[in-house]
Amino acid sequence: QVQLQESGPGLVKPSQTLSLTCSVSGGSITTTYYWWSWIRQPPGKGLEWMGAIAYSGITYYSPSLKSRTSISRDTSKNQFTLQLSSVTPEDTAVYYCARANGLGPYDYWGQGTQVTVSS
Repeated sequence: QVQLQESGPGLVKPSQTLSLTCSVSGGSITTTYYWWSWIRQPPGKGLEWMGAIAYSGITYYSPSLKSRTSISRDTSKNQFTLQLSSVTPEDTAVYYCARANGLGPYDYWGQGTQVTVSS
C-alpha cells in the first residue's frame, strides 16, 4: 500500500517561499513509470495541477506557475519537495501530493495540508 504524506508550515507570509515535502512509503519514487505531482485547491475553487516530477527526475510545471515553482526530490529519503516563491494570499490553498502511472489517473493521494498566506 502506497502512502503519501505532505508536511510543511501551515502559515507563510506574503513574498516568502512556500516549501512542502511529500514523504512516500510503500513504493519508490524512482519506479518506472510513475509521476509525482503537486496539486492544490484554493478555498471555494477546483483542483489546480501545479507540476510533477517523474521517476527519472524530469520535471514539468503548470505554465501559469512555472516562473515561481520548483519541484525536486531526495531519493535517499523517498521524498519530493515543492517550492513556490513570492507567495500572495491567492496561494492560500490545501496542497496535495499525488501519484500517477504515466498518463493515467492519480491512484494515490496524500491527505492534503492547509497552507495560509497571511501577514
